[in-house]
Amino acid sequence: MAAHATSDEVHDANVRYHDLAAVHYDAKWGIDYGARGQSQVTGKLRKALGEPLLPHFGRGLEIGAGTGYFGLNLAHAGVIGEYVATDISSGMLDKLGDSARRLELDIHTACCDATRLPFSDGSFDIVFGHAVLHHLPDLDASLAEMRRVLRPGGAIAFCGEPSHLGDRLAEIPKRAGYKISPAWRALMRASPAVHGGYHEAPEEALLEQVVDVHAFTPGALTAAGHAAGFDRVRVRGEELAASLFGWANRALEATAEPSDVPRLWQSYAYHGYIALQAVDRALLEPRLPATVFYNLLLSARAPD
Repeated sequence: MAAHATSDEVHDANVRYHDLAAVHYDAKWGIDYGARGQSQVTGKLRKALGEPLLPHFGRGLEIGAGTGYFGLNLAHAGVIGEYVATDISSGMLDKLGDSARRLELDIHTACCDATRLPFSDGSFDIVFGHAVLHHLPDLDASLAEMRRVLRPGGAIAFCGEPSHLGDRLAEIPKRAGYKISPAWRALMRASPAVHGGYHEAPEEALLEQVVDVHAFTPGALTAAGHAAGFDRVRVRGEELAASLFGWANRALEATAEPSDVPRLWQSYAYHGYIALQAVDRALLEPRLPATVFYNLLLSARAPD
């Protein structure tokens, strides 16, 4: 979090940043709503919940839905019946709505803060999100609101939250990527990016330094879940080798004009990432403590 930034300043920065980012967000992160995207999302949710087979959730609420990567894929895969998406960015929700119409999904949206959810008590079977908790200035109040709107026995599941140590480890491949980027661009015959990658405006790059409020330890996330009144709180780690590989490639790609990055490189980066995800799942995640991984996954249940 930027030094001396207040909660209101962080909130306003998040709104502005995500409104700006909405224009190119899906392209920047390679978001997919087909079989590939559904497989990634359902795999993450299954891992977070610790269930070999995902149950069907009649009504689901996504916090910080962005352009819909997580929730639209879950709805499209039939994991969630009625999907309600919330975000503080109207720009993100507009993009989500466009994608929902293309996918012919009937969804509901609400532009609101996570600390003031406009829903009745006990009205959802699951509350979930991806890479959102670290943006919330008041995590405790947000978790309390999520518990309020969950039915008894309902679940929360949050994936893609940066770990404190994993965030530091990610700086290593990022710095390495930026250092060798001139040679990489020459090899790829790619022009330097106009605004630092994916046509990000200078204002967006500046706001990015404010919007990331937290990097978590597993203990801190566990304690926050218990403090909000949840049962069966569990935190798992996800992605180490894949994360290091992915951030190195992201750092390289961010220095080039997107249209100049060859398809052969894009294929290598994607398939290499997927292969290392498999290594993480099979060898590293079952054996290493959650704290060393880049992503943390939080799940819990509302008391019955």
